[in-house]
Amino acid sequence: MERVDRQSEEAVFTRVGEFADRDAFTAAGWCAMERSLQVVGTRSAMMLVREAFYGGRRFDDLVRRTGLAETVASKRLRQLVADGLMERTPYREPGARTRYEYVLTARGRDLFPLFVALMRWGQPAEDGVRGGVELTHAGCGATLVPAVRCEAGHDVPIGETEARIASR
Repeated sequence: MERVDRQSEEAVFTRVGEFADRDAFTAAGWCAMERSLQVVGTRSAMMLVREAFYGGRRFDDLVRRTGLAETVASKRLRQLVADGLMERTPYREPGARTRYEYVLTARGRDLFPLFVALMRWGQPAEDGVRGGVELTHAGCGATLVPAVRCEAGHDVPIGETEARIASR
């Protein structure tokens, strides 16, 4: 008897309202996912954000820790600043000129749930291979897990998700 993969048959989003007819519109240009990826959809952007979460602030350190070319890091940091995810703050060491550090803004820190989800998703299977950095709750030591909740606080699985065109 052939085994059927039930997971592939599970419901995904339920499209409702105007969104029910997917052929009646295109999401190009107004999709929130698309706008998000325009800001953080590159490997270099997420590597710089990662290092900022790990405490990196100074350009030389960010370049060294990410392995990015200085030109790539400089361009991406300028874009992250322009998009409001980081801000440049001046610092000066004795005898040196004023330089700038890159600090996550509140908007940049809002990427934390995405950061946790990407780290968990990218961990190798349970095969005993070291999985990189583990994020834990300082209060109890438990590993952080990403979760999807509604504003009322309910955990929401994918099959209980409705997608609709947002009203303005």
